[in-house]
Amino acid sequence: MVCTYEKYLKQPKAIAFETMQMIHTEMLAEIGADMEALELYDELMKVATRYASIRANWLLLSCEEKNEQDSGRTSCHNSVITHFNMLTRYLKQQGKTTAWRDELGYEEDDPYNRKTIGDFTCYLAFVNGVNAR
Repeated sequence: MVCTYEKYLKQPKAIAFETMQMIHTEMLAEIGADMEALELYDELMKVATRYASIRANWLLLSCEEKNEQDSGRTSCHNSVITHFNMLTRYLKQQGKTTAWRDELGYEEDDPYNRKTIGDFTCYLAFVNGVNAR
């Protein structure tokens, strides 16, 4: 299967690249130079990179391989969401609005928001990847 960005945008709850850039910019502005927030962001990035790798390889796997790896992928995705929520909680304690987190949505409100969070997680890994030249 050949994937394109245009195909992605037709999916439910897909977020445009420009929107992901805006969300990331807002997130980083709220983190600023706060050492605790930067540490939480670093932990998020570690799990985000792991998740993005799993997700990027997903379409290349056979059905059997997907069945074998599905629980690990779910666990990693849950960890990503937990790390987003930890960062959000901390920033709110510091008086930040964390509107960027609301923009990603919560899976309790709509299960598709889980996919949106996963999409944004891949964006974060992309940004790190292209900056690691």
